[in-house]
Amino acid sequence: MAGAHVSRGARHGLRSFPCKRTATLAVAAALAAATAHAQRSETTDSLVRPNLEVEVAELKVKSTALVASAFPRLAALSPQQRLAAAPEIWRVPGAITEFRDCAGCPHMVVIPAGEFTMGSPPAEQQAEAQHRVTIAAPFAVSKFEITFDEWEACVRDSACSNIRPNDEGWGRGQHPVIHMSFDTAKAYVAWLSRKSGKPYRLLSEAEWEYAARAGTTTTFAFGDTLSPDRANFNGSTDGSGPSDINRQKTLPVGSFPPNAFGLHDMHGNVSEWVEDCWHNDYTEKAPTDGSAWVEGECTGRVLRGGSWEDSDVELRSAARVGEYRHNSSYVDGLRIARSL
Repeated sequence: MAGAHVSRGARHGLRSFPCKRTATLAVAAALAAATAHAQRSETTDSLVRPNLEVEVAELKVKSTALVASAFPRLAALSPQQRLAAAPEIWRVPGAITEFRDCAGCPHMVVIPAGEFTMGSPPAEQQAEAQHRVTIAAPFAVSKFEITFDEWEACVRDSACSNIRPNDEGWGRGQHPVIHMSFDTAKAYVAWLSRKSGKPYRLLSEAEWEYAARAGTTTTFAFGDTLSPDRANFNGSTDGSGPSDINRQKTLPVGSFPPNAFGLHDMHGNVSEWVEDCWHNDYTEKAPTDGSAWVEGECTGRVLRGGSWEDSDVELRSAARVGEYRHNSSYVDGLRIARSL
């Protein structure tokens, strides 16, 4: 598959009773304190919004009105004019922009409805024929790549197949979880959906590129060039390192500035699985509504964004790579979406 990665001593008697009782009381007190702390955390986390579903409903109604008002103008354009048109971002003023569904749930960013030209121009193009895509409703995307901490919460809940990925010595915690296959990524979103009662999922390719571009038409969200102070990738010309331009490992999520939508690390750090089946290029069958392209044999899936190991060419907003769904690598992680 083109560009694909390859895996890689106790007391006895009555005298012990008071000690046991004291220990039991201490444990109970500690559990009570932990429970109270968790409850306080959930109520004091400003991202856990008590009226979230009301705010989401208002956002959707207003977004629908914005989309409806824009469509007649866009429909009057020829296909060529529409393909060449600037991106449309239908952002609702004053609407909810970020949230968590629960304490410990991933930090989610609301991505506004919009329309954009997906793919890359001929001078840049590899397997990325340009086509216009309309995303008619807002959706939410995790602000950061999913971390080891977030993955391990799933494992502690007896889910995610009890898989504990190797961190390669680079660190766990807030580092992006690695050694993810498509199937393990799907296991995480399935667990989070059950835990939260909300529709979590992987992004489609179109959603991913729309979110990565964040209204831009340049090669990267930050312009037509990308420097190592903007993303974690191999910026060297000879592969030498580790250095400030070729760190040769993951970094904690959020180590670099966000794009205009508020998303971090859309370029580099780890490659991110999306829902689509792998196709060698976009054809007339590619969806134009932002949905995942799952037609055909789906043993191969798509990764987006490039990684710490890749050159800037693989980090382009339009860049895509295929991988077998069961394969995993130390460059592969995930980012998640939630339908609103």
